[in-house]
Amino acid sequence: MLTNYRSESLMTTGAHAPGRPDHRALGPGYKWIALSNTTLGVLMVMINQSIVLIALPNIFDGIGLDPLGAGNTSYLLWMMMGFMVVTAVLVVSFGRLGDMYGRVKMYNLGFAVFTVCSILLSISWMHGSSAALWLIGWRIVQGVGGALLFANSTAILTDAFPATKRGMALGINAIAGIAGSFIGLILGGILGPVNWHYVFLVSVPFGVFGTFWAYVKLHDTGVRKKARIDWWGNLTFAIGLISVLIGITYGIQPYKDHTMGWTNPWVLTALIGGALVLCAFLYIETKIAEPLFNLSLFKNRTFTAGNLASLLTALGRGGLQFMLIIWLQGIWLPQHGYSFEDTPLWAGIYMIPLTVGFLLSAPLSGILSDRIGVRVFTVGGALVTGLSFLLLLAIPVNFSYWVFAVLLVVNGIGSGMFASPNRADIMNSVPADQRGVGAGMTATFQNAAMVLSIGIFFSLMVAGLSHSLPSSMYSGLTAQGVPDQTAQTISHLPPIAVLFAAFLGYNPMQQLLGPELHKLPADHASYLTGRSFFPHLITEPFHDGLTIAFWFAIAACVVAAIASLLTKRNKPGERPAEHESLGSELAGVTGEAGLALSEPTVPQMVPTTSHAPAAAQRAMSNGRTGPVIAGLIHDGAGTPVPGAAVTVTGPDGHQLGRATTGPDGRYSIAVTDGDHLVIVTAPGRVPQAATVLVGEASIVRDFPLVPDSAPPTGVLSGVVRSPHGEPVGGITTTVTDESGEVVATTVTDENGAYRITGLADGGYTLVAAGHRPVTTTVRVPPGVPSTVRVALGE
Repeated sequence: MLTNYRSESLMTTGAHAPGRPDHRALGPGYKWIALSNTTLGVLMVMINQSIVLIALPNIFDGIGLDPLGAGNTSYLLWMMMGFMVVTAVLVVSFGRLGDMYGRVKMYNLGFAVFTVCSILLSISWMHGSSAALWLIGWRIVQGVGGALLFANSTAILTDAFPATKRGMALGINAIAGIAGSFIGLILGGILGPVNWHYVFLVSVPFGVFGTFWAYVKLHDTGVRKKARIDWWGNLTFAIGLISVLIGITYGIQPYKDHTMGWTNPWVLTALIGGALVLCAFLYIETKIAEPLFNLSLFKNRTFTAGNLASLLTALGRGGLQFMLIIWLQGIWLPQHGYSFEDTPLWAGIYMIPLTVGFLLSAPLSGILSDRIGVRVFTVGGALVTGLSFLLLLAIPVNFSYWVFAVLLVVNGIGSGMFASPNRADIMNSVPADQRGVGAGMTATFQNAAMVLSIGIFFSLMVAGLSHSLPSSMYSGLTAQGVPDQTAQTISHLPPIAVLFAAFLGYNPMQQLLGPELHKLPADHASYLTGRSFFPHLITEPFHDGLTIAFWFAIAACVVAAIASLLTKRNKPGERPAEHESLGSELAGVTGEAGLALSEPTVPQMVPTTSHAPAAAQRAMSNGRTGPVIAGLIHDGAGTPVPGAAVTVTGPDGHQLGRATTGPDGRYSIAVTDGDHLVIVTAPGRVPQAATVLVGEASIVRDFPLVPDSAPPTGVLSGVVRSPHGEPVGGITTTVTDESGEVVATTVTDENGAYRITGLADGGYTLVAAGHRPVTTTVRVPPGVPSTVRVALGE
C-alpha cells in the first residue's frame, strides 16, 4: 500500500511545489464529483436567471411598482439585465484569480455569495422604488457570485476530465444550463403568483448544499500560476465593458420623439467612450508582462475561431428566448383561449420541446465528438440552428403547435450539437495554467453576447414594428370608438412598450388605454381588452419585426459555421492540447480503465490513446491473459525512438519487467495488478517516468524522449530513511526541473543513499517514487553539491 512521505531539505522545503496540486484526497470517482457539483452550480444559476425573468410581473406587483410607468422602465431593464452585465464584466478577472489562487476556492466562494444574495433578495420588506433598488442591488451582487461560478466551473471540469472525455462532461454541464433555463420558466410561472419571495428562495437549498459539498469534496487539481494582478487591465476592462453594455441597455429605450435611444447623446457617449476604453485596455494588455486577457491565446486558431463561433451562436440564441416568449404570450396563447395573466406559465410549458431537443443532442454530441472529432458537430450544429430559424420564419404567426414544437426540437438539437463540442474544443486548446482565464474569456464573450443580443433583437423588432404597428393600432382603436386624439397618441407610443407589456404577460390594451376604457361602451371596452383584439392587431407587424430579427440570427449561425471550419482539426483519439500537463489531467485519468498516475513523478503528461497499440494486442494474443503495459516511445514529434530501455518496478523499487523498443518504438511488458513505476531512458535523451495503477485492464502509455542538452554541473545527494530513522534501499528518486520535465532518476542503495549528477543551475522537485508524493523543492547552484534528506511516512 502506498504511504505519504514527509520531506525536509537543508535548503528549501515545502508541502508541495508551487503550482502543483496535492492529489492525496482524490479517488477514482473524483471526476464525477466535479461534474455533479459544477452541474448543480450551473443549474442553480440558470434556474435563477429564468425564474426571475418569467416572474417579473409578480415581483413588480408584489412591491407595488408599475414597470411600464413613466420613469420605471429602467428598473425593469436592470432587473432583467443587471445580473448578466456584472457577470460578463467579472468572469475574466475571476478566472484569472482562479488560475492564481485556486479555481475551487473561487468557485466555492461563488456558491456562498450566490446563496447569501438569494436569502437577502427573498426578505425584502420595502415597497415601490426603494424595493426595486434593493432587489436590483442584490441581483448585481448575486451576479458577482454567478461570475465566480461561471469563470471556474468549466476550468474545474477541464482539469478533472482527460481530453478524450471532456466533450461528454461539458455536454452534461451544458444540458444543466439549458434545462435550468426552462425549468426556471415553469417554476417562475407556478411560484410567482403564489408569492414572489419564493422565486428567490428556490436557489437557497441548492446553494447551501452546493457550498458545503464544494467545500468538502472539490480539490484544486489544476496547475496554479503565480502572477501579479493586472490592476490597470481590470479597471479599463470593467469601465469599457460596463459602459458599452449600459449603452446597449438604454439604447433600446425611447428618446424624445424617437422609438429608440440610439441617438441619445448619453447612449452614444457610453458606446463610443466604452469602445475607446476597451481599445486602451487591449493596448495595455500588450505592454504588461502578466495581463488580465492573455491575448497570445488568440494566436491559437482553434481558440480564436471557436470563441468567434460561440459568440455568434450566443447572439442568435440569446434573443430567441425573448422573441418566443413575446410570440407566445402576446399573440398565440391569447388567441387560443389563455388569459394574459396565465400566459407566462404556459409559455414556459410550450417551450419545453426546445429543452428536449437540447437534452437529446448535447450529451450524444459530446460523447461522439470525443471519438470522431468536433468539426462535424460544431459546423453541423450551427447550420441546423440556422435552418430552424429559417423554418420558424416560414410558419404563420398563428401556427399549428405541433409544427412549432418540431421546429423547437430542431433548434434545440442544433444548439446541443454545437455547445459541448465547441466548449471542449476551446478548452482543449488552452494551456493548463491558463484555463481559468481562458474559460473566463469564453464566458465573457457569451454573457456579453446575451446582453448584446437583447439589444439587437429588441432593436430589430422595434424597427420592424415601427413601420406597420402605428397604422394598424390607429385603425383598430378608432374602429372600436376610441377618440381620434387618444388613438393617435396611443398608436405613436414607442413599440418597445407594447413588447414589454407582452413580454411581462400584461394586457397591453388595458395598460395603454387606462382611464379611457371607462369612457367607452362596455362591449367595446370588453373587446379591446379581450384575448383577440391585441393579438390580431399585432400579428402582421410582429411578423415583420420577427423576420428582420430571425434573418440576423440566420446570418450569425452561418458565420459561426464558417468560423467552426477554421478550427484546427484533430484526429479521433488525438490529444488536442499541446501543453497538457499531468497535473491538469490527473483527476481525469485517475480511475480511467484501471489507470492512476502520481502527478509529481511525471510533471508532463504524455499522449494516451483509447485503444491498445499493435504491440499490446500481440502481447495479449500470445497467450497472455493478464494485463500488460504497452505503448510508443517517440521523440516528442511522433518519430519512434528505437533502442529505448523501459523498466517497470514495484512500489518497493524491485524490477518487475524490462523491455527495449524496436524500430517502431513500441514496447510491451506483462505485469500483475497493482502499483508500478515505469521508467524510460535512452542515451542522450531526457528520461521519463510514470506511476501506473494497473487493474484488470491493460494500460497504454506513450512517452516522449527529447534530446538532453543540459550541462552536467550540479550534484544532488541524500539519504532516504524510514519513519524510524532507518535507511531504506531500493527507493526510486526522481528529479524534475521547473518546467516539469523529468531530468534524472536513480534508486537508493542498501544504505538508503542516492546521488544525482549532471544537474544544471536552477530549481528542482525531488520525488521518492513508490510513495504518494509530497514534493520538495531545492535550488542547485552550479558545481555545488546539495543535500536533501527524505523521511518516509507511516
